[in-house]
Amino acid sequence: MDQPDSRPLISAGTLLGIGLGGFVDGIVFHQLLQVHNMLSAKYPVSGDVDPRSLAVNLEINMFWDGLFHVFCWFMTAVGLGLLWKAVRRPGVSLSTPAFVGSLSLGWGIFNLVEGIIDHHLLHIHHVTETANHLVWDLAFLASGVVLVLIGGWLILSSGRESELPRHTSEAI
Repeated sequence: MDQPDSRPLISAGTLLGIGLGGFVDGIVFHQLLQVHNMLSAKYPVSGDVDPRSLAVNLEINMFWDGLFHVFCWFMTAVGLGLLWKAVRRPGVSLSTPAFVGSLSLGWGIFNLVEGIIDHHLLHIHHVTETANHLVWDLAFLASGVVLVLIGGWLILSSGRESELPRHTSEAI
């Protein structure tokens, strides 16, 4: 009997994790807490801002936040498509730890890539647009590292769990 393959499930979960992690970032930091927007370091929307430019800055940030959410939606949609293909394929291991681990891995990758590029290289926004933003930006990167490590651990530990055989003749 062939070894169960968890790679399709991990690929789907990782893309879902990237998309869902992006949605958490956008909803929590951009919308609920309103501590930053996509371009808020370049086009501030709070603090000592000329009132004549505030409306324009808000419109610019709203547009770029929308593009950011389009990216999150696209990653989530592709992840769902891959998940659908994975669960329909015979021989694919449907391990909960591998799936949850891949979600965590994807979210961690999102935090690391977004944090490094947007916060540290481009400086288009920071976790908080305050004088001590570096502390928050580093904490954001640290959360990415923790999520990647948890995800990797769960994925690796899923290979050691006993796999239950799947019926390949089931109609899904």
